[in-house]
Amino acid sequence: MLNAASDLPEDPALLKALIAQLQAQNTKLTTTLRAHDLVVQALRLQIARLRRQAFGKSSEKIEREIEQLEFALEDVLVSVAQQGLVTSDQDDSEAQAAAASAETTPGSRPSRRPRVSAATPRQRHELDPGSTCPECGGELRLVGEDVSEILEMITAKLQVIEVARPKKSCRCCEKMVQMPAPSRPIPGSMAGGSLLAYVLISKFDDHLPLYRQNEILARMGADIPRSTLADWCGRSMQILQPVIDRIEASVLGSDILHADDTPIRVLAPERRAKGIGKGVMQGRIWGYVCDQRPWAGTAPPGVLYRYAPNWKAEHVLAHLGSASGILQADAYKGYAKLYEPVADGEPRFQEAACFAHWRRDFHDIWTSQKSEIAQEALERIGQLYDIERKIAGKPADIRRAVRQELSRPKLEALHSWAEKQLTRISTKGDLAKAFRYALGRWHAFSLFIDDGRVAIDNNAAERAVRPICLGKKNWLFAGSETGAETLARAMTLIESAKMNGLDPQAYITDLLNRIHDHKINRIDELLPWNWVPRTIPQALAA
Repeated sequence: MLNAASDLPEDPALLKALIAQLQAQNTKLTTTLRAHDLVVQALRLQIARLRRQAFGKSSEKIEREIEQLEFALEDVLVSVAQQGLVTSDQDDSEAQAAAASAETTPGSRPSRRPRVSAATPRQRHELDPGSTCPECGGELRLVGEDVSEILEMITAKLQVIEVARPKKSCRCCEKMVQMPAPSRPIPGSMAGGSLLAYVLISKFDDHLPLYRQNEILARMGADIPRSTLADWCGRSMQILQPVIDRIEASVLGSDILHADDTPIRVLAPERRAKGIGKGVMQGRIWGYVCDQRPWAGTAPPGVLYRYAPNWKAEHVLAHLGSASGILQADAYKGYAKLYEPVADGEPRFQEAACFAHWRRDFHDIWTSQKSEIAQEALERIGQLYDIERKIAGKPADIRRAVRQELSRPKLEALHSWAEKQLTRISTKGDLAKAFRYALGRWHAFSLFIDDGRVAIDNNAAERAVRPICLGKKNWLFAGSETGAETLARAMTLIESAKMNGLDPQAYITDLLNRIHDHKINRIDELLPWNWVPRTIPQALAA
C-alpha cells in the first residue's frame, strides 16, 4: 500500500482521472459479480425445471421457488443487459465473432436469437449503392449481398368499418332496391368478430381482466365500458355454445378418457351474509381429455372442462353421463362407482392408473430423505418410461407387442420387489404409503401392458388443467359460479383449438363471423379438427 501511495501522481487533474478510472472498474466488477449471481440463479431454475420434466408435477415448495426465480431472473436480466454484459441477438458475422469472444469474458452471458416462424410476413428493404462507382465513376456489377433481419412489432389497432348500403329506385317501376345488411356476431352491437375474439382470448387464455382490457382499448382509441366488455363475453359464449356442445359430445364419445381436476376459488357473498366463512368457496374444475395421438388413433383430440361447486362424486358421475370405456385418472374416490359392475356384470369404465403420480411420491421421499429404496423405485419406473419413449406415436398393436416383450418382465419384477420392500420397512412411513398406493390398485397399473391404447401415465389430463392453474395465479378467484362455468366452456373451445394446432384467436374470429349464416345441421364443419378458414372471396361474399 505504501509503495502504491508513493506512485500516485501529484497533479490533482491526474488524480481525479485515476479516481474516475477506478470507480469505473469498481462498477464493472460489481456488475460482473451480479452477473455471476445471475448464472447461479439461472442454474437453480434450470435444475428445478429439469426435475419437473423428470418427475412430473413438483411439490408446492418447488413450484413457489420456480415462480420466485422466474420473477427475479427477469429483473436481473434487464439490469445486466443495461450494463452491456449480455450479447445481443445479432446475426451478422461481426456480431457472431464478438459473441464468441465475449463467452470468455467474465460476467458475459450470450442470449439466444429469437426463433421466428417461416410464416411470419417479411418485407425486403434493399439499400442499393447505385450503378456507378463513387470513386472513379465506373460501372458497378453485382457480386453478392449481405442480408440481416430486424424484427418489428406492428402494434394492434382498432379499425372502424363503415358498411354503406345505397338505396336505389327503378326509373321504370319505382321499386326500391338495397342490399341486405350483413349479419353481425352480436345483432345490434358494433363489435366485430375479431374484436370479440380478442376480448375472449385476452380474458380466458391470457388471463387479462376486463378492467385492464378497458385501459388497453382506451389507448387504442376506444373507450369501451367494462360492463359492455362483460356483455360481449357472455353473448359471444352463448353464440359459440353449439360448437362447444359438439366438442363435448366428441370427447365423451371416446372409449378412452383422461381425467384430472384442480381447485378454484369462487366468490360467494351469500355465504358471508349467512356468517359462513369469508365469502369465498372452493369449487373444482375437471378436465376430460381425448387424445389418441400417442397410439395413432383416429378420434380427433379435444378437451372438455366442467365446473362443480365441490368435490363430491355426484358431479363426476353427472359430467361423464353415459360415457364408458377406459378412464385414466388418479385415485380420487369419486371415480369408484364408475369402476363397479353394472347390470351386465361389466363396469362402465376400466381403471387405468398413472405412473407419473406414483413416481412423484418416490421422488418427494428421495428428495427429503435420500432413501435408497425410493431411488431404486425411481430407477425401475424410469426403465418403463425408457421403453415408452421408443413406442410413442406407434399403432396400438405395436405398442402392445413391445410392452408384452419388454415392459411386462420389468413390471412383474417391480411388483415383486415392491411387495418385498413393504415387508422390510415401517408400515407407518411415507415409503410404505407409496408402495400401498400402487399395490392396492395393481390391476390399474398393469392395464397398459395388455392394451396398447392406454398410456403409462395421466399426463394428458395434467397438461389440460395446467392453464387453469396458471390462470388462478392471475385472477385469484372466479367472480361467481356462473363465471366459473363460463370459464370452463371458454377453455373447452380454446384448448381444443390448440390441441388441433389452431391459433385460437383466428379460429374464434372466423366462428363468430360465420356461425349465424351456417346451417345448424352442418355445425360439425366448424369443429377444430374439421375447420377450414374461409378464403377472402368467401368472406366478402358473406
